[in-house]
Amino acid sequence: MATSLSAATPSGLFSFDASAAAIKKNSRWLAGGVSSNFRLNISPTPLVIERGEGPYLYDVDGNRLIDYYLGMGPMILGHNPQALSDAVRTQMEHGILFAGQTAIEVEAARLVCEMVPSAERMRFNSSGSEADQAALRLARAATGRDKIIKFEGHYHGWFDNILWSTAPGLDVAGPHDAPNPVPGSKGQPAGSVDGLVVLPWNDLDVVEKRLAGGDVAAIIMEAAMCNAGAVHPAPGYLEGVRAACDKYGTVLIFDEVITGFRLAPGGAQERFGVTPDLSTFGKAIANGFPVAAIAGRANLMDMFSTGGVVHGGTYNAQPIAMAATVATLKALQPSLFADIEVTGGRLMSGMREIFAKAGVKAVVEGFPQVFHVAFGLDEPAKDYRDLAKMDRKTYVAFTSALLQRGVRALERGAWFMSITHTEEVVDETLNAVQDTVRHMRASGAL
Repeated sequence: MATSLSAATPSGLFSFDASAAAIKKNSRWLAGGVSSNFRLNISPTPLVIERGEGPYLYDVDGNRLIDYYLGMGPMILGHNPQALSDAVRTQMEHGILFAGQTAIEVEAARLVCEMVPSAERMRFNSSGSEADQAALRLARAATGRDKIIKFEGHYHGWFDNILWSTAPGLDVAGPHDAPNPVPGSKGQPAGSVDGLVVLPWNDLDVVEKRLAGGDVAAIIMEAAMCNAGAVHPAPGYLEGVRAACDKYGTVLIFDEVITGFRLAPGGAQERFGVTPDLSTFGKAIANGFPVAAIAGRANLMDMFSTGGVVHGGTYNAQPIAMAATVATLKALQPSLFADIEVTGGRLMSGMREIFAKAGVKAVVEGFPQVFHVAFGLDEPAKDYRDLAKMDRKTYVAFTSALLQRGVRALERGAWFMSITHTEEVVDETLNAVQDTVRHMRASGAL
């Protein structure tokens, strides 16, 4: 296995002592040494990164790591692609922020509208959380209703009114067909759940029965459940929800912050052939720059300009970020997705084979562009409650052991692929997975 071992221990495994020391020191100024709770408490330590190049990260310990975090999803072109760097550098020469419109913003918007089936109009934001809030506000304004349906295990940002039942314990989740709303954080006001209805995903009958009440403004969902796992919609499910929303006058929102510009040029809605009324995007839209978007039907989106619905943001469509967006979207050609289908598919099948030969009970499921590994499951998950039964403790031990062998994978089970994860990188990764499984089996940890 070809790796940089400048920080390796005598056993040949990587060490992360410098990262651990830096996190401890940095906690004097940064709460927990990080700026997002989703980077906290990573085993064996949150990492401090010096630079990224292609599929690799280089940390303060001198380790070269094959990266499957990819910024938690955005880096579909890999780290530091030349075309994006050039576009950003050129825009820097013209200015940073104007509180006005630019030609580069319009070009980015045109590309989004040409690529995304639902996008007749669009607006830019700085984060997916903001875009989701804009979509919910728009749906309530358009329908005159207050109720919003979201699904267990689906994540739509960290704001109080939507951070419910993203990862509830099964002991408090309640019955399958009528889940208890479970807050995702301390400090959420009890009243912030008012107007929110939590349902199980992939159960069309439950959705149709709830919509029949005629009081639901919107359904918001990940069209493929890719935050908690990488779960496919059941056959006919998206089509059935689309038809039910049409029947009862409910706005259908696809949260494509993860799936957008990753599962296909036009996102999950292109891949599955179901068009929502509104869509939200982030992550892969600008390959790591803080860009998000809301897009959808013209008569809905135009309510921002003529219908009295407020949407704003100082950094919305910031020109440098727009230059990154244009460079990224121009690069997202069908051939790119076809290439990742091959390499990502080969990584998935290779991992399945390694687990099966070693007698490890695990499911590798999802899409070549983003898939999920779940230890302890016998079959692919259909919803959050299936995913919640995975053996997370053992999987974290697995990712920790992989990291010591030069491969960085998310502890929650997701693996993100980029165009720079070549056949050679996949080979190296599979070698590391094989060695990790062999070691864990021998030690009784797996």
